[in-house]
Amino acid sequence: MKFSIPEKDKSDLLAQLQIANLKFQQTYPGDKPDRQPVHTVYGGANLFKADTCVKMGDIALKNLQTYAPNFVVLANVLQLTGYDYLPRRQNDIEALTKKLHDMPEALRKQEPAWLAYTIYNKIVQKLQKEAVEDFRIDFEDGFGNRPDEEEDATAVHAALELATGMKNKTISPFIGIRIKPFTEDLKQRGVRTLDLFLSTLLDNTNGILPENFVVMLPKVTIPEQVVTLVRLFELFEKAHQLAPGSLKMETMVEATQIIMDEEGRNPLLRIIKASEGRCIAAHFGTYDYTASCGITAKYQTMAHPVCDFAHHMTKVALAGTGIFLSDGATNVMPIGPHRADQLSYEQMTENRESVHQAWRTGFQHTMHSLINGFYQGWDLNPAQLPMRYAATYNFFLNSYDDAVFRLKTFVERAAVSTLTKDIFDDAATGQGLLNFFLKAMNCGAITEEEATATGLSIDEIRSRSFYRILEGRRKGSR
Repeated sequence: MKFSIPEKDKSDLLAQLQIANLKFQQTYPGDKPDRQPVHTVYGGANLFKADTCVKMGDIALKNLQTYAPNFVVLANVLQLTGYDYLPRRQNDIEALTKKLHDMPEALRKQEPAWLAYTIYNKIVQKLQKEAVEDFRIDFEDGFGNRPDEEEDATAVHAALELATGMKNKTISPFIGIRIKPFTEDLKQRGVRTLDLFLSTLLDNTNGILPENFVVMLPKVTIPEQVVTLVRLFELFEKAHQLAPGSLKMETMVEATQIIMDEEGRNPLLRIIKASEGRCIAAHFGTYDYTASCGITAKYQTMAHPVCDFAHHMTKVALAGTGIFLSDGATNVMPIGPHRADQLSYEQMTENRESVHQAWRTGFQHTMHSLINGFYQGWDLNPAQLPMRYAATYNFFLNSYDDAVFRLKTFVERAAVSTLTKDIFDDAATGQGLLNFFLKAMNCGAITEEEATATGLSIDEIRSRSFYRILEGRRKGSR
């Protein structure tokens, strides 16, 4: 065989390329396998209690059972797959429910009613077990601008309630606070609340932060605001002898300037890099962003085209960086207009129609987010939680068969490469496919056993890393 390129020249060039490749991989490590909550519930700091998340679950379940007492009602409201095959008479509904309940899962999946039945029951189980996945104690829009004495007192009280919730194990698995923005007029207030809250919390927890605790910095427009928060974190960690890097943050995409700066560039990645590895997520603020685009209040919804533009710009800027992305909130609350112990038939009917319409809106918004690759969103009221899970379970269960085929095919390709001693250098794509199943399992849409249909073992799935799966299979083939 004849070669024309000198070996030394080739080695020098490839060594230079290695430096660039490794730098690129450091910036774009791929999707994280860590658990991402499917939502964040924002609640005013003045209303936060140690058992807030538990009570929200109770309210959400009552709302579901009041306005959808069985899976057929929910299926018809949302027009879930197979809804037109479902019975209308109560006796027939009860008979079908019993039939499905008594069936083995493999047979149940062959029934037209399987999807609606499964979604409804998974929602009930989720609301009973872990209704709120992520909660943000809100000192910004959900709290407003109040006298300093009032916000000081609220910061202390909320921290004490969080400490009690940690002790009683009544808080959500992900939790944090949203402080006021580091704009020129509010930066002092934001820092003061952060310091008061964290100092009080750690004094009452023996210096322990909640698991998955994060600080949300809203209305970020320039990297310097993020840098300032990082420096404050460092000072706080030193004062309380926390391990460096213990405090994490999120940013918000809610101003046009974070999508495009004065030079016509998207500054999002620079803003993320300014956090020096502490920023784990970017959340979209639907209503602030649409307002900054000059959209009037009547048309400020998640379905507005300017939101899709911002979503895609965010995706393009942060894809492959490992930063979790979250969509915004639906501002239509599924709460009936009439509230009293005794309601007329007409009032109950009006309540039901109002709630069902709000359900459809929330369901459609969440499905739109999921289809566009945003696996997390905001909820503002416990009555919104049933539709968060209805859409999430509908999305994952409807996508399950196609996802199984894609990952199974991918795993088989990797296995062939392993057996033939070829290099399989596409672990990032494999991780992206695996993450679908990790997300589905995290929220309760599927079980680990259902994920094994991909050809992966339970142990491989639990590793949460496609790279580790490849390494394990390479070792096993030797």
